[in-house]
Amino acid sequence: MNTYLDVSPEVQAALAAGKPVVALESTIISHGMPWPQNAETALQVEQIVRDNGAVPATIAIIKGRLKVGLSKEEIEYLGQAGLSVTKASRRDIPFIVARGGDGATTVASTMILAAMAGVKVFATGGIGGVHRGAQETFDISADLQELAHTDVAVICAGAKSILDLGLTREYLETHGVPLVGYQTSTLPAFYTRDSDFDVDYQLDTPEQIASALQAKWAMGLRGGVVIANPIPEAYAMDRAKIDQAINAALTEMEENGVSGKDSTPFLLAKVAEITGGDSLKANIQLVFNNAALAARIAASYYA
Repeated sequence: MNTYLDVSPEVQAALAAGKPVVALESTIISHGMPWPQNAETALQVEQIVRDNGAVPATIAIIKGRLKVGLSKEEIEYLGQAGLSVTKASRRDIPFIVARGGDGATTVASTMILAAMAGVKVFATGGIGGVHRGAQETFDISADLQELAHTDVAVICAGAKSILDLGLTREYLETHGVPLVGYQTSTLPAFYTRDSDFDVDYQLDTPEQIASALQAKWAMGLRGGVVIANPIPEAYAMDRAKIDQAINAALTEMEENGVSGKDSTPFLLAKVAEITGGDSLKANIQLVFNNAALAARIAASYYA
């Protein structure tokens, strides 16, 4: 595996010393927002991880190399390259590597590379899931399958609210993926703090979550854990307003024939446009919040 994998010296030293490390994805850099805001936000997220007692490991594929831990220059490179960087999920990794290309890692591919390096905790915005209308399209994010068998805990603000939350919840349950609510008994819906769906377990401290992760993996129970962390109240959006924006975006997506891996970026961009940028501001704040919690969980896990 070392033939393809580059772990930064800082991350490598932390792992060797049993110190906490938090994985971070790179799709948010290349596909989440424009330059230079994308790189600035990614560097802020790294600083929040440090401020909360862990080492950040932003993950990407650069010039055919699997990277766990990026330099400031590499983050800025991805930010400037923007949409020209391939959005990389599990199926894409070998082809990007073989051609020496660049890849911005999704939740699924970030989990894969984190697991290769031995990183157990990962902070992101929201996980992918079962898309609305999946009964006809079978459009289900690869994130869910990765969660079923890759031993990485994913701290997120729930599933993206553009998805079918009920079917996403059922899929996770079928595949034995625990859905943990951090200080909440209901599933957060990304931009909003709650939804109509419950979590499996409410845990109220990073220490409780870390203990559950240790028990799960020590017993050989494979697979990830979703830790749903509600967006801070000050930045949460009105549920009726965001639902209206999502429904309008879904209608436009269908009219334009957008599908597959293009669906999520199209919908998120359209919702941001409809809400006058409010959804993007909320997105940034929930990522900050998840990074802080992930660092505290990682610190407890490695204590």
